[in-house]
Amino acid sequence: MPLETNENNSTAEYYLSDQALGAVMMALQKSLLEQSDIVPVLKGLRLSPTETNQLLVLNPPLVRVSHEDVAVLEEAAQATETTNDNDVDDGPNQSF
Repeated sequence: MPLETNENNSTAEYYLSDQALGAVMMALQKSLLEQSDIVPVLKGLRLSPTETNQLLVLNPPLVRVSHEDVAVLEEAAQATETTNDNDVDDGPNQSF
């Protein structure tokens, strides 16, 4: 597929839209939950440019979560909140 160029004959620049960034994050989440390779998912994303030089994902990944997965994620979130609540700032770390 040839690269699109602008009137100065330079390559057009595109940026990820919030939707596209969300699709990438969902692909990452899916690969982590399924313990699978993210590369095929990323390579399979169909992108479309907008008038504002942002990219949209036409086929964002679907993440299916079982009830057991939800329980594990909720427990992890609660453990993280507890850990963050117990963190105390002792100032800069110093080694002697």
